[in-house]
Amino acid sequence: MTEQRVEPLVTWRGKVAPEWVDYNGHLRDAYYLLVFSFATDGVMDLIGLDAPGRAATGHTLYTLETHLNYLQEVKEAVAIVVHTQVLGVDTKRLHLFHTLVRQADGLGLATNEQMLCNIDTAGPRSAPFAPAVADRLASLVEAHRPWPRPAQAGCSIALPGTRA
Repeated sequence: MTEQRVEPLVTWRGKVAPEWVDYNGHLRDAYYLLVFSFATDGVMDLIGLDAPGRAATGHTLYTLETHLNYLQEVKEAVAIVVHTQVLGVDTKRLHLFHTLVRQADGLGLATNEQMLCNIDTAGPRSAPFAPAVADRLASLVEAHRPWPRPAQAGCSIALPGTRA
């Protein structure tokens, strides 16, 4: 049996806008998270929580936690792409790992790990994913299972010798 290679899931692409650049001449830290937020929107579109899906189900995603790692500086006008790996899912939560890369050569620029919760907006309160969304997520988890776990996934922040 031959192993099926799964291509990276591209969830956002664009260029570093001039208004995103800070006084050091590179992408301002807050805009990394904006780009990753757009990538999460791309995942939502893919799994059926786009605008029509949200209207039909009354569901959306809220971010519970996010971790951002800066790996390389990014300059104005650089073409960038976000690849996303689904690390896990349960009845209400989605664990994503985004990697921002330079489009020209695939150099890793930053990573972002997110824990998201499915929300019934009528409450608002947490709720199980709609069946069609759950099925799409299960397919993504299965497709991403062979991928190695990213080095930054699950990391915490602490100074050496201090409590995490």
